[in-house]
Amino acid sequence: MGKVIAIANQKGGVGKTTTAINLAASLAVLEKKVLIIDADPQANTTSGLNFSPGSDQKRTLYEVMIGRIGIEDALVQTELAGLHMVPSHINLVGVEIEMLEADERESILKKALQPVRGNYDYIIIDCSPSLGLITVNALTAADSVIIPVQPEFFALEGLGKLLQTIRIVQNGVNRDLAVEGFVVTMFDGRTRVHTQVVNQLREHFQDMVFNTIIQRNIRLSEAPSHGKPIVLYDIMSNGSSNYLKLAREVMERNEPQAQTV
Repeated sequence: MGKVIAIANQKGGVGKTTTAINLAASLAVLEKKVLIIDADPQANTTSGLNFSPGSDQKRTLYEVMIGRIGIEDALVQTELAGLHMVPSHINLVGVEIEMLEADERESILKKALQPVRGNYDYIIIDCSPSLGLITVNALTAADSVIIPVQPEFFALEGLGKLLQTIRIVQNGVNRDLAVEGFVVTMFDGRTRVHTQVVNQLREHFQDMVFNTIIQRNIRLSEAPSHGKPIVLYDIMSNGSSNYLKLAREVMERNEPQAQTV
């Protein structure tokens, strides 16, 4: 059964979609079978993997969520052999209104995933930068959450609201939901405040902070405009190295290592 990981932070501009795309791609490069789900109406993950959000409006997460098609019919093959995607579209904005009267509306995505969970090692869900019903659906479907954090003081202030939402989901519809960890993004070692924020984050959350830090990297910011994850755009860049390291760390946390005799 595949591990479902939501990438979530209600604050925009923290590298959430960049992390979703490049973690998923790096896991695929490391020979894992991966599905990435674009649960953001802005569809940045969709375009960042070289798929036009308007190219096939009948095979997106919106149609899956309203029950028009099964998730198998929405799967798209990306440039990486081991990476599939369920694309998004601006139509997804309307899902929250359409789901208002639905039974068990928080669990729609979880139920939709059941037919394909066994086909993948990891399912990565890129959440929208909000705490609405679509994000609650992602957290209900997920086994754990990875929270990207930009090393700025205002970014830390917003974590409390997200953690409160996670606790509500845990107490209500998904008691097994865990925080996989916090990953620091857009780090610039020349900036004193970045180092201070990272130290505060580690002091407060300790082992919940990934050892891997995603450094600010021009090639990493260029890659989405070419519709490629960083491992395909520039495998030799620091961004590629950082996300491959993060993928290995995620694997180490989730896959017991074989014991040597």
